[in-house]
Amino acid sequence: MTPPLPGPRLLGRSLSASLALALAAAGTAAAVVLAGAPPAQAAAVPAPSPVGISGRGATVPFKEQEAEYAATNGSLIGPDRLYGSLPSEASGRQAVTLDATGEYVEFTLTAPANAMTFRYSLPDDAAGTGRDASLDLRVGGSSLKSVPVTSKYSWYYGGYPFNNNPGDTDPHHFYDETRTMFGSTLAAGTKVRLQVTSTAASPSFTIDLADFEQVGAPAGKPSGALDVVSDFGADPTGGTDSTAKIQAAVDAGRSQGKEVYIPRGTFQVRDHIVVDKVTLRGAGPWYSVLTGRHPTDRSKAVGVYGKYAAQGGSSNVTLRDFAIIGDIRERVDNDQVNAIGGAMSDSVVDNVWMQHTKCGAWMDGPMNNFTIRNSRILDQTADGVNFHYGVTNSTVTNTFVRNTGDDGLAMWAENVPNVKNKFTFNTVILPILANNIVTYGGKDITISDNVMSDTVTNGGGLHIANRYPGVNSGQGTAVSGTHTAARNTLIRTGNNDFNWRFGVGAIWFSGLNEPISNATINITDSEILDSSYAAIHLIEGASNGLHFANIKIDGAGTYALQIQAPGTASFDKVVATNIAQSNPVHNCVGSGFRITQGTGNSGWYANPPACTGVWPDPVWTNGGVPGGGGPTVPTDPPDPTDPPEETGNLAQGRPVTETSHADVYGAGNAVDGNADSYWESRNNAFPQSVTVDLGAAEAVERLVLKLPPAAAWATRTQTIGVTGSTDNSAYSTLKAPAGYTFSPSGGNTATVTLTGAPVRYLRLTFTANTGWPAGQLSELEAYTH
Repeated sequence: MTPPLPGPRLLGRSLSASLALALAAAGTAAAVVLAGAPPAQAAAVPAPSPVGISGRGATVPFKEQEAEYAATNGSLIGPDRLYGSLPSEASGRQAVTLDATGEYVEFTLTAPANAMTFRYSLPDDAAGTGRDASLDLRVGGSSLKSVPVTSKYSWYYGGYPFNNNPGDTDPHHFYDETRTMFGSTLAAGTKVRLQVTSTAASPSFTIDLADFEQVGAPAGKPSGALDVVSDFGADPTGGTDSTAKIQAAVDAGRSQGKEVYIPRGTFQVRDHIVVDKVTLRGAGPWYSVLTGRHPTDRSKAVGVYGKYAAQGGSSNVTLRDFAIIGDIRERVDNDQVNAIGGAMSDSVVDNVWMQHTKCGAWMDGPMNNFTIRNSRILDQTADGVNFHYGVTNSTVTNTFVRNTGDDGLAMWAENVPNVKNKFTFNTVILPILANNIVTYGGKDITISDNVMSDTVTNGGGLHIANRYPGVNSGQGTAVSGTHTAARNTLIRTGNNDFNWRFGVGAIWFSGLNEPISNATINITDSEILDSSYAAIHLIEGASNGLHFANIKIDGAGTYALQIQAPGTASFDKVVATNIAQSNPVHNCVGSGFRITQGTGNSGWYANPPACTGVWPDPVWTNGGVPGGGGPTVPTDPPDPTDPPEETGNLAQGRPVTETSHADVYGAGNAVDGNADSYWESRNNAFPQSVTVDLGAAEAVERLVLKLPPAAAWATRTQTIGVTGSTDNSAYSTLKAPAGYTFSPSGGNTATVTLTGAPVRYLRLTFTANTGWPAGQLSELEAYTH
């Protein structure tokens, strides 16, 4: 079932008047120009496009046009960034819905083209299995062909890792895309129309955008290459399973030292093709397509994999000029159903189209010197790329990523260090969950010259963090060395986190597992445009060694800086305009966040900063032009009987340590000011403790301990003792262990009274819990009265 759609908002203001606006960045920054529209169309709010920014992002072979600026008799939806709404997942947060026979979107070609890809959404069916329909493709007023469309690869529900049950909550991942060739080259100025001929198969069709390109002729077989069809009998019609025959060709190519060629055709592949010391190339990604899935074992599907590291890994592999278009309709994290995977050292993926798989490329190291370039990664159920477990000296460059189900481009140094990896000149648009680009841990990482846009939920545009299992300094996997993020452009990034219930910043840092303290992080020569919430954000633990230089912040839905954790940062030539809140800084950690100001700063600093108990609703702008806004769910407000948290709680935002934590539930959650996030210790391993550094000796008389207020947290009693220290060495008892009951009727809150003996370090030790076999705490609040 579709969520209710907002009614059309046809704005009276002429778009052409707004097109005089341009977001021109200062210094060496690129210029971002508002997309144009036909003169007769005055519906959409102008929004910066992430495609075609000079010197930034991927150089793509297509010209992109947004449906909301095209000629149409359909209904504009958006702009809206509220998670779960149909326009929130559209590029620019706007699209056009066609819900009657004869309705259309018509594009006018700006350059010759013989092919198009268009992004669309159909409603789900009642069973959650998706529906099939078609749209009429019309050229110059005449019907050219019927183009199939489907919702089988969209619509997910419930909590992570999501399901296909429409009866569950939180529908999302609404859009898919398809491609088609025209059969001839159409001249610039040709009108290309997508039109509804029937609503019998689908009651509506929402069009987001179209990409038009001139596809070259198919590449022929290289001299001396082995042909998977003529030499090994693979079926180019897709009628039979070609897995074994293509694998035989690949094995022969390795043993004979010859390239392996995939000619024009669609090939059924129902398991991994394993490659090592071989080149596998096609006629081009529009012509040579690997697709398929095992008919009974759904954990097996098309993919080209190196050998796993435990098997020795693969090396000297080249994959180029073909497409891997899978049939993955659900997210099962344990299934290896990615387009590319395994371990490949000294290897290259070049001009490969990856679509409808779980991940585009999930690479499990240790492995070294791997490159993905000139590729497209579309419509994934999880990450676009993840460099996982000891990937070094590896790169993703000049690659276009759109509509991933999780992080667009990610590095995750779980247990084994990731070192000297680079994400450069990529365009990453619309990750439906999490971040556009992220590194979880890692040493000497470069994330530069990219474009990131339209984060949907639970993430930001650029994220650098000591988060997720296996990221810690003890194993050498934490953020360390020099991290360089230069010449990036972020547009409409960051969004509301449905777990935390407040906004995540466009660029954000987290020290959840441990503080970021052994790195130099340089963020330079970049633009942060029209951020959904804050432009820069610190949360969890602490983040140190941050350096911002030559940064343009134009438009932030809430604050320029949202500081929820201690840290250190320097700012030079950081200029902010069009910040929604009159006070551009939200900081409840006070002097725990230390700023060093250079020259040329303006618009982002205030002393004192704001510190409130309720997060403001965002106000979204495009270069100062209002672009709508939406409600966000505020954090749990302070209990009116308690002292004001923004001034009295000595523990909020302070450095905190722990004996252990489970999964992502680190101790930083216990001092972040958000009662909905929480610390949980390792299970079945009492005693466990958390220790907070108040920064100076304080006469603490009262502790307020909280668990999340949600009704799902049933009544429980935890046995807790409190000790204190002035030097973090000798601890004395402040309160003997006792049982404290947390009940939903009492707001899941317990109060501990103390004598007021001065202490700098407070330690809570948990020895029992009747509700769960672990210590649990969402907030530790410390007061002197």
